[in-house]
Amino acid sequence: MTDNKLTEAQWREKLTPEQFNICRCSATEPPFTGKYADCKDDGIYHCSCCGQALFDSETKYDSGSGWPSFWNSLSDEVVKEIEDSAHGMRRVEVTCSICDAHLGHVFEDGPEPTCLRYCINSASLDLKPR
Repeated sequence: MTDNKLTEAQWREKLTPEQFNICRCSATEPPFTGKYADCKDDGIYHCSCCGQALFDSETKYDSGSGWPSFWNSLSDEVVKEIEDSAHGMRRVEVTCSICDAHLGHVFEDGPEPTCLRYCINSASLDLKPR
């Protein structure tokens, strides 16, 4: 059974309560609290649900937002972008393309060369050193 086909009970068993709430229920961790918010370690950030490689630490930067921020994903194929206007503002939700885990949001106020800010929850990430 692939990770994107797990039942809710199987996801609850596989993930921590925080990961389940964020990745499967689209919650958001409080700013400046995630384990990767200030992380400077070299490596590749993977989806904490299915293990797909998502972001390279070389594209991580300090956005001042309180969440890990990246100016690019590893490729357009590893994340899905979904328009989100649920909170009275236009946002674009970012999910894992394999298991549909909620990762965070992408904004168009990031640095060059992409001008993007992928604002990602630490709980949805697993950093693997190079």
